[in-house]
Amino acid sequence: MVSTAQARVREPAGNLPVDVTSFVGRRREITLTKRLLAESRVVTITGPGGVGKTRLALRVAANMRRSFRDKVWCVGLEDVLDPRLLTDAVIDQLGLGSPSSGDDVNTIVEHLKNREMLLVLDNCEQIVDAVAELVDTVIRWCPGVRVLATSRQSLGVAGESTMALAPLQVPDIDNLPPPDAYEQYASVRLFVDRAKAAVPEFEVDENNAGPLMRLCYQLDGNPLAIELAAVRLRSLSPQQLEERLAERYDLLSEGRRGAPQRQQSLRALIDWSYELCSDQDKLAWARVSAFSGSFDLEAAEHVAGDGLDVLVAMHSLVDKSILIRDEEGGQVRYRLLHALREYGQERLADSGEQDEIRRRHLHWYARMITRFAAEWIGPEQVAWVNRLTSEQSNLRTALKSALAETPPGTTALRITRKMAIFWGVRGLAGEARYWLDQALAVCTEPSAARASALRSSAWFALLQGDHEEAEPLLAEARELMSRHPDPVERAHLNQTLGMAAFFGGDLDRATELHQEALTAFQELQVPGGELFALFGLGLARGLGGDYALGLELLQQSVKLSTDLGELFWRSHVLWAMAHVEVSRGEVTHAEAVAKEALRLQRRLSNRLASAFTLDTLAWTAEEQGRLERAARLFGAAAATWDTLRAAPTYYSTFEIGHNEHMQRVREALGEQAYQDAFEQGYEMPPSAAHDFALESKKRGTSARRDNVHPMPLTRREREIAELVAQGRTNKDIAESLVIAQRTVEGHVQNILTKLDFTSRAQIAGWVAGQKQSAPADTGGA
Repeated sequence: MVSTAQARVREPAGNLPVDVTSFVGRRREITLTKRLLAESRVVTITGPGGVGKTRLALRVAANMRRSFRDKVWCVGLEDVLDPRLLTDAVIDQLGLGSPSSGDDVNTIVEHLKNREMLLVLDNCEQIVDAVAELVDTVIRWCPGVRVLATSRQSLGVAGESTMALAPLQVPDIDNLPPPDAYEQYASVRLFVDRAKAAVPEFEVDENNAGPLMRLCYQLDGNPLAIELAAVRLRSLSPQQLEERLAERYDLLSEGRRGAPQRQQSLRALIDWSYELCSDQDKLAWARVSAFSGSFDLEAAEHVAGDGLDVLVAMHSLVDKSILIRDEEGGQVRYRLLHALREYGQERLADSGEQDEIRRRHLHWYARMITRFAAEWIGPEQVAWVNRLTSEQSNLRTALKSALAETPPGTTALRITRKMAIFWGVRGLAGEARYWLDQALAVCTEPSAARASALRSSAWFALLQGDHEEAEPLLAEARELMSRHPDPVERAHLNQTLGMAAFFGGDLDRATELHQEALTAFQELQVPGGELFALFGLGLARGLGGDYALGLELLQQSVKLSTDLGELFWRSHVLWAMAHVEVSRGEVTHAEAVAKEALRLQRRLSNRLASAFTLDTLAWTAEEQGRLERAARLFGAAAATWDTLRAAPTYYSTFEIGHNEHMQRVREALGEQAYQDAFEQGYEMPPSAAHDFALESKKRGTSARRDNVHPMPLTRREREIAELVAQGRTNKDIAESLVIAQRTVEGHVQNILTKLDFTSRAQIAGWVAGQKQSAPADTGGA
């Protein structure tokens, strides 16, 4: 006779709970987890609190129920805090009869050894060692059982595969897609789904789409945080919710009745994670909260390493899903989600170490910037730009610390002066002016260093066409130089004054000042200054009509930069040569050197220089009679100008040629054709615009933002996605591409899976977002 316990094990439905809310996204993760389960008998889904480990495990289990004769059974361990109670909990939830003695797994093995089933062990982190022992025993003695576990850290058993579940893909808040393209992000889809559950009449429109996308970014794409925030739409608008998100813990403290206590609020969830940490983990968590954005091991060792084995702590925090580990180009970096960082900062403040840790953080990044400035003119420029791009958030935090020093010291002035090089490369004139002005406001002592900062701030004002703001800054810098002479800074000041004259169209004055600066830089052996002076002097001479001398000076700069192994000034000088060559009618050579300039600028992510070069390539295209290409290049250049909040009108010597060539293209094509081509260029993502300008068939590589992922679709899939976005049916697409309808259906299914979408409308939104250079969503909810 079959016992009651055995009968319950063989019930077709198992004991999986039923979903009470809709499941959003995670198609890719579901597919990967199922594949891992097919290959491994133990799979553990790891990830930070609230990321959706349990929901994913249950969805995978439900999908695979029919693959097992004895179906799927789930054991929830969230309330099991004592390892000695583990076997009791398993026996009870599997319905195996009376509890065992507590530490004897024989009862479990006896009932499972002849079963073919999937055993889901949910929330194992607080008793992970005991769970690992149980799983190891079950796997050895029950060959038909596979285990799917969820935990903040892996179990560490033999043969285990780990599925690290990341937060949902979030928008890039610096480059938001159009409002109607929000569905490409699973985090925003989840927010909207839960918002409609809370406020049935809620709809996304042009006014709230931006705040919604920014909210999802600020919430790190964490599903639990998103669900808790969405409930607040009952009393707040998305705009108000965004404004109040700084009060994160209070705002999201309203829990979900019926959820485990640890999940009833974001704060409770983080408290739970903290209590599971060792003392060393807690100390490391607090100390690394000083970092903003991501950081590497070397930085962590400097900032957090006093009395702490940082490498061991980083491994432990990654394993517990406190830290997220990112790897790109062979370099590993770590980051804390926003809420976990804020929690760590509270603990750091409680510890009394806050000032010391901030001091170490400031010291580390001040030293990094000093090294960067010293090594900038050389072969490591691309590596340095990439490194500082990754460290931008930390550099901003360091600048805030430097500005807050009491009494105000010279650190802020020193860092901002050296950072000016990087800001110039990245076209961050607005940010440069902000920090330089802040440093000048707190460091008022007359000095050559202050003169240098004033001169840098004036330079960025000139780049933004703000000549009226630049003049008093330059005047004060000149006055300080008379009282605190510094020959190197005097040469830099003359160079900046020369560029101001050049931008204003006074080529004679520009020539005079550039020559003075060049002579001084050569005597003082300042190669960076010499390269800049040769660039300015060659451009002024060449556009002033002395083409031969101008090109000779520019060629000297190319040779010097090549000898030094640097790219930044070489790219500027090559563009200047193209500018001069167009002016004297040497269009073929102008196009060749402009393309070479753009290739170098692309490697450095030098957007301002790229804007000039794209514009100049439009001029060469017009001279060659390639009018549609010229219009598209003008559009691509305009998009870059707009991103930088700059324009050709800021530089009078450039504006004249820009206007003449653009007007000729406009007249030759006709207004409508010109606008159509211009818009095509304007809407191209930067990488595509560069490919078009370079006429390259193969997409090049470029520096990527942390939030941007590689194109996930094949060429054929992208083609079909475009047709889907046009509203074409599978039958229409098959006829258009002359392929079988079944083939189209397979491609559409692959697109949905890769992009983690569930509808053709979402594909259309993704296509629209791609045209705005928004990142594709390859994750899910």
